[in-house]
Amino acid sequence: MSKSPNSTVPLRGFLFRVPLLLLLLQRVEPSRHDYAEALSKCILFFEGQRSGRLPASERLRWRGDSALADGSALGVDLEGGYYDAGDNIKFGFPMSFTTTMLAWSVVEFGDFMPPTHLSDVMAAIRWATDYLLKTVAQPSRIYVQVGDPIRDHNCWERPEDMDTPRTVYTVDENNPGSEIAGETAAALAASSMVFRSRDPPYAQRLLETAIQVFEFADNYRGSYSDNPGVKGGVCPFYCDFDGYQDELLWGAAWLRRAAQNDKYLNYIQDNGKTLGAEDNINEFGWDNKHAGLNVLVSKEFLEGNLYTLQSYKQSADSFMCTLIPESSSSHIEYTPGGLIYKPGGSNMQHVTSIVFLLLAYANSLAKSSQTVNCGNIVVGPEMLRQQAKRQVDYILGDNPNQMSYMVGYGSKYPLRIHHRASSLPSVGDHPQFIACKEGSAYFNSSAPNPNILVGAVVGGPGEDDVYEDDRADFRKSEPTTYINAPLVGALAYFVANPS
Repeated sequence: MSKSPNSTVPLRGFLFRVPLLLLLLQRVEPSRHDYAEALSKCILFFEGQRSGRLPASERLRWRGDSALADGSALGVDLEGGYYDAGDNIKFGFPMSFTTTMLAWSVVEFGDFMPPTHLSDVMAAIRWATDYLLKTVAQPSRIYVQVGDPIRDHNCWERPEDMDTPRTVYTVDENNPGSEIAGETAAALAASSMVFRSRDPPYAQRLLETAIQVFEFADNYRGSYSDNPGVKGGVCPFYCDFDGYQDELLWGAAWLRRAAQNDKYLNYIQDNGKTLGAEDNINEFGWDNKHAGLNVLVSKEFLEGNLYTLQSYKQSADSFMCTLIPESSSSHIEYTPGGLIYKPGGSNMQHVTSIVFLLLAYANSLAKSSQTVNCGNIVVGPEMLRQQAKRQVDYILGDNPNQMSYMVGYGSKYPLRIHHRASSLPSVGDHPQFIACKEGSAYFNSSAPNPNILVGAVVGGPGEDDVYEDDRADFRKSEPTTYINAPLVGALAYFVANPS
C-alpha cells in the first residue's frame, strides 16, 4: 500500500452502509466488452509487481531485477514475491491473501479460462508460492515482511534503484502472528489444488507445508499487530484490525477443501463458535475473511449435504441479501453511476471481492438447485450473476466517465497512477540512478506515466463517480494486487458467459 510521504491511512475490509439508491434494478444488457482481453491484462499486471530476478519470459520489459539481496542480512533467501501496490515493500499479509484469491479463481473458475490465460495465472500464483515457501522454511518462524515502509513511503524511487532499508520482520513461537500464518496456510492449501494435476510433487509440497504452517498458527495464537518486533513495520499499513480468529477458520477451511481430511472439518465444527463464525460479519478482504469463509464453507453444505455446516449457509445467505437492492435487508451504498461504494480507502478492492463472492456463491447455488430467501424476494444464481456483471462492466467502462479503470483496457483509462515503477522512467530509458528524493519531480509531474502498467485496476472513483486521474490521490489512483486477484476469477467466468 504505497502513499505519498507521511501518509498513514490503512486500506480496510468493507462494511456495508445504508443504501443510497436502487440503480441495479435495470436489466443487464448484452456486453460489449472483450472479457478475454480484460482477463489477459488483469493477469499481466502481476508481472509488473514482481520483486526479485525477473525471468526471460517477463512481458513488461520496462521492469528490471530488484531486491535481489532480500533476507541476506539474516542469512536467508527472501528474494521474490510481489510488491503489494505502488510501493517497494513486500507485505506478507496482503500477499498471502492475494495468492489465496488467485488460487480460488482457478479452483472455482479455471475451467472457464482459455489455456493461455490459465497458464499465465498459474505462473502468477507460483511466483507467490515460491516466495511464501521461503518465508516459512524455518520451523516455528515466519518472515512476514521485507522493507521498512516508513522509509520507503518517504521516497519516490524505482524498485530497481531502491536503497531504503530492507528490514525483515519475523514472527515466532514467543511473538506469534496467527493471522499471517493462517492466511499463508490458506494460500498454500488453495494453491496446492491448482497444481495437483499439473505438478503433483509441487502440489504435495504446498499442502504439506500448509499443514505445518496452520499448526503453528493454531498452537501459538496471537496477532502480529500486537507483536512488538513487527507492529512498527506492519502498522498502520496492514494492521490486523479485526483479530486473527477468522484466519484460523479460513486456513482450516482451505485445508479441509484441499486435503479432504475430516480433521479440518472437525476443527471448523468444534472451534467455529469460539472463533467468531457466528458473528455474521458482512466483510471480506485482506483483513477480514468472514463473508468469504461463509461462502467457502457453504459449498460443502450445498454440494455435499453436510448439515452440520448449515449455519454457514445461513450466514452466506444473509450476506447475499445485503447485496440485493430489491431485498428488504439491503445494506449497500452505490455511486450515482451504480458502483458499489465504501467510504475510506481504496474502494475497488471491495468491489472485486464482492463480485467474486457473488459468482462463487451463484455457482454453488446452481449446482445444488437452491436459492436465497431474502424475506420479500427469493434470489437465484442468475440474479447474483447479474449483480456481479454490472460491477465488472462498470470497471471496464460502463460508467458516467465512460472510462475503464483497468490500465491499458479500452480507449480511455487512468494515465497517472500512483505507482513508482510506472511513473518513473525505466532503467532502459534512464540508466542513471534516481535517488530517493530525486523521484519527487516525477511524482509531482502532471505528465502521464511513461510506463504503462497494463492490467492494473486502480482504487477507482469517489462516491460521486468523479475520477481526477491524479497520481497524488492514492486512494483513487493506486492499484493493488488484492484488487486484481478476485477480478481474475470474475473475468474468467464472463469469458465463458459474456451475456
